[in-house]
Amino acid sequence: MNVLIDTHILLWWLADDASLPDAARTEIARPENEVLVSAASAWEIAIKQSLGRLDAPHELLTALSDNDFDTLPMTASHALAAGRLPSHHADPFDRMLIAQAAAEDLTLITVDDRFKLYDVSLLSLEGP
Repeated sequence: MNVLIDTHILLWWLADDASLPDAARTEIARPENEVLVSAASAWEIAIKQSLGRLDAPHELLTALSDNDFDTLPMTASHALAAGRLPSHHADPFDRMLIAQAAAEDLTLITVDDRFKLYDVSLLSLEGP
C-alpha cells in the first residue's frame, strides 16, 4: 500500500511519541508500504518552526531519508484540486494532503476526523 502521512503523524513518528496510534506505527513500519510525506507537510513544519511554535527536526530531509520516507511534491493540479474541495476543512495544508491523496490514489494516515468528510482513502485513527 502507498500511504501519505499527515503532519501530526510524521512528527509523532520522528519523535517516537506515544501519541502515535499503534495502527499508524504498524502501517508506517510495514516494509511493503511506500510511505510518502507531502511537500506541504515540510512547508507547514518550516513555517511553524520559524514562528517558534513547533519543535521538529531542523534537518527534516535527512530525517525523512533516514526513515526511508519519500517526498511528494505539490503540483499545480494538486493546488487546483485542493482549492476546489468542499470547505469541510479550512486548513490549507490539510486540504493539500487530501487533494494529493485523492489524486495520487494514496491512503492518507491521520487522526483528524474532518478528513472523513472527503472522498479519499483513509487509515483514520483515534486521536490522543
